[in-house]
Amino acid sequence: MNLEEQKLNITLAPGQQEVVIRYGEAPKVLDPKAPVKVSINGTIQSPYQFLTKRLDQADQFTQKLSHIIVNRDNISIQLVICENDEYTRGNVTGRLEFNPKFVEFGVNYSGKVWSPFELAMFIKMNRSFFTDKAIAMKLVSDLKNFKAKVNSKIEQAASEKGDRTDNFSQVVDSNLPESFTLKMPIFKGQAAESFEVETFASIDGREVGFILLSPGANESMETLRDSVIDEQLNAIRELTPDIAIFEV
Repeated sequence: MNLEEQKLNITLAPGQQEVVIRYGEAPKVLDPKAPVKVSINGTIQSPYQFLTKRLDQADQFTQKLSHIIVNRDNISIQLVICENDEYTRGNVTGRLEFNPKFVEFGVNYSGKVWSPFELAMFIKMNRSFFTDKAIAMKLVSDLKNFKAKVNSKIEQAASEKGDRTDNFSQVVDSNLPESFTLKMPIFKGQAAESFEVETFASIDGREVGFILLSPGANESMETLRDSVIDEQLNAIRELTPDIAIFEV
């Protein structure tokens, strides 16, 4: 007797009017999988924002089983959750990143040396970041018609004992202003601020390039870095007073 010919005795539940009988193999049961770990990389506010939404969900977050790692050199805050469970341990990392346009200017980066023409074209396309656009356009004109005089002086002296010393000095006299002022955020997501940028000549044989330096921007970076991190840590402590915080 095949399955179609078998007699079945079925008792319907109260109110039930229909029974569906299917033949064939039952679908396979899916293999169990490990929980999906939390792994988030975002802005410096990300750990705090995560905590505000998970504070009341004990299966995802427990203060006593979580901790914060602060790295001021990397300007980062890392939240580690479910620290005692290899399957559910996760992390939310927030970083304070430099504004891409600030990086493009190459301020305080000795590896960035501008040729006069390159700097002229870059300033022309980014004059909106100057507090005075007239100064920006004058810089463009001066750089395109850059004139510099390199004075080299070699002094040789010989002592009675036959010792010799060679002194070589170079001085660049140019028609460029010594500094100009930019206004932009130094870090992503932060308010724009004004800072003075100084131009320094870099001499390589007959080639003259420029390095942009800003002591004011460097000071702001240090101050802003610490203030932003401390602001986030204070907010986290107020929200989750039992979470452990470590500085590395």
